[in-house]
Amino acid sequence: MSTQGVTGFRFRDVWLVAYGPSIVSAVGHGAIMPVLALRARDLGADVSTAAAIVALTGVGMLLASLPAGALVARIGERRALVGAGFADAGAMALVALTDSVVALAVGVLLSGVCWTLFLIARQGFMIDVVPATHRARAMSLLGGSYRVGVLVGPLIGAGLISLTDLSSVFWLGAAMSVCASLLAALMPDLGEEKRAAAKASGHLAVWTVIASHRRVLATLGTAVVILGMSRSLRLSLLPLWADHLGLSAATTSLIFAGAAALDVAFMWPGGWLMDTRGRMVVAVPVVLSMAVACLLLPLATSVASVALVMGLIACGNGLGSGIVMTLGADAAPGEGRAQFLGAWRLCGDIGNTGGPLLVGAVAAVAPLATACLVVGVLGLAGAGWVGYWTHRVDRARVSAAGGRPVRQVPAG
Repeated sequence: MSTQGVTGFRFRDVWLVAYGPSIVSAVGHGAIMPVLALRARDLGADVSTAAAIVALTGVGMLLASLPAGALVARIGERRALVGAGFADAGAMALVALTDSVVALAVGVLLSGVCWTLFLIARQGFMIDVVPATHRARAMSLLGGSYRVGVLVGPLIGAGLISLTDLSSVFWLGAAMSVCASLLAALMPDLGEEKRAAAKASGHLAVWTVIASHRRVLATLGTAVVILGMSRSLRLSLLPLWADHLGLSAATTSLIFAGAAALDVAFMWPGGWLMDTRGRMVVAVPVVLSMAVACLLLPLATSVASVALVMGLIACGNGLGSGIVMTLGADAAPGEGRAQFLGAWRLCGDIGNTGGPLLVGAVAAVAPLATACLVVGVLGLAGAGWVGYWTHRVDRARVSAAGGRPVRQVPAG
């Protein structure tokens, strides 16, 4: 039964089925991502090919966003989560067993496809199981569950590698995906009646849903692209600047570890602010923190100053934990929700992919400091767009009769 509108909601009542699969799956992914390029190199790939194979996770996510939304609409969130976990386990087993770079690439691409299906399904389940009054906190914890897994996963992976070999990390990923599937199987199937009705009348096509909500996707969806770009830049721009200064890999890793701790610390306050003060008070600082950090980065010439800039980014990123999923839940229609969430996921993936590409494009024709300034200025402009459209979401929520959650941003 959905808990929408139910008073007295407690997170501990749903934590196992809501967050357990995400944490377990994120541990596996967190262990794998740092060593994926090394696995490619072990199989004989050159540096550029290894980098391309790592990027295939994002490519798989981009390609699968719309089909995954359509699949979730037909089979439901629980079956999607279970199936995605087992398929991801198969992909990781392929990566562990293969001696072919091509097969490795196929496994990584399939893993990205599975991850997108997993993300869309878990978001839809949370929309049903959590009342609108607690939505942002629920989504923040969902985003935070991934962060926890990414923190823990590399530690477990490093221990396994020291005891066995590199392939053991991918077997860990496969095992974690299976565990996530088993936990997801404990979830209630909340949308069975709705799916049966949709099957009888005919499921909405993905492009029909996109056309019906094209204004929302073109406006608020663009704000999500900007949010995604802002949050992804820390993974590309900061390491490049650290390398530019000659900082060691160990020092850079320590800076990122400290930032990750700040990220997790700001997770719950960000969700509380979104639920009680609106989406805009969090969305704008996410973009502004990255923009200001980019403008300050050329002035950071020491370990301490780089750490301070990274800390600024981490505070904004932590506050924005779950912001994209929260805005998607606010905007999602009742009919064709999974298809809409697939398109919403695509907006976020475009942003996540576009940030590093933007840095690379500017850095290819100008010094890295110039790239920092260009990205910073664009971020300031993007903050205005994000602020305007998220403020409209807040106004719509406040004006909703009886405090009912608004499922669609007004088109006017």
